[in-house]
Amino acid sequence: MKNIINVTSPALPPLNEVIPLLKTIWDSKVVTNQGPLHDQFEKELCKYLEVKNITLFNNASSAILTSLKALKLTGNIITTPYTFVATIHAIDWAGLEPKFVDINPYDFNINPKLVEDAIDKNTSGILAVNCYGNSCDINSLEKISKKYNIKLLIDAAQSFGTKNHNRNIFKAGDLSIISFHATKTFTTFEGGAVISKSLELKKILDRMKNFGFEDEIKISESGLNSKMNEFSAALGIVQLKYIDKYLMKRNDIAKLYYEKLSSYKGIKTFSISNLIQSNNTYFPILVDENYPVTRDELYESLKAIGVFSRRYFYPIISNLKMYSHLPSSKKSNLPVANKLSEQVLCLPIYPELKIEDQLKIINHIKQF
Repeated sequence: MKNIINVTSPALPPLNEVIPLLKTIWDSKVVTNQGPLHDQFEKELCKYLEVKNITLFNNASSAILTSLKALKLTGNIITTPYTFVATIHAIDWAGLEPKFVDINPYDFNINPKLVEDAIDKNTSGILAVNCYGNSCDINSLEKISKKYNIKLLIDAAQSFGTKNHNRNIFKAGDLSIISFHATKTFTTFEGGAVISKSLELKKILDRMKNFGFEDEIKISESGLNSKMNEFSAALGIVQLKYIDKYLMKRNDIAKLYYEKLSSYKGIKTFSISNLIQSNNTYFPILVDENYPVTRDELYESLKAIGVFSRRYFYPIISNLKMYSHLPSSKKSNLPVANKLSEQVLCLPIYPELKIEDQLKIINHIKQF
């Protein structure tokens, strides 16, 4: 049977450490509705991330959608086309128009200068993304949001474990959203969280994720059911004991990729600024015209030997039929994002990736 190497694989703690918490759920019969494990996880997560206000969600998509509604945004939201579809779908579901601007060629993140140029009378917010987990230019974006009195949300879905040595990335903007999906560095199977600057905003989010209930009989918000269940919270509590170990292992894998591929003709790797400590949630390379085969040919050849890399993000959101009609989706408006999406390939990276499997990937890329 062929050895399959996926682009990512969830890092899970020892099962015997999760079972005692599951027993407390079975004994209490409290499985949801912000039970004791939910509250414990929320507190421990605040401590780990060094923030004051966290609202747990069933997933990051619900978290983004609820955040947009909680801030009562209208009109258009300036954002990036170079992201996962959940970011833009949430804007659309909130009844807002995504307004795309291009990205930087060196970090795949939204270009602040273009953000400022795109602001018009109908703009109520900016939704930036920490692409591949690496912090966007939060300082510049905050200056812009304050200058024009618009809201700044950070889609930090992929950023758990990323550090910006100038400041805590999760304290940027009005809200910051994290994902605990299985593909992320920190997983609770499914789940997400919103970090708020104010306790007042946290209370609004707490109500909105629970149908809008303020108490047993009072409903003060228009809300949905987006609560995290006790099982996911239990897993999250145990995962916090192991996340630093997972991050160290990812860093080792990334270093080996850099060492072996950074000087190889036709392959471009990315060294993040010394100010940023990446969580290495993904390892993107660019396959350019100097490489002997195309990006897609390399992708297919890797798949043929059981290595499932990912053309991520491809196609970019602005080229999808449902968004391509927007004025901001014109390819001439987004040259960097379109070019990078045609060249990018994310290589397998996860804590349990064996060194012999990683060398197999590296040697396959070099054989051309």
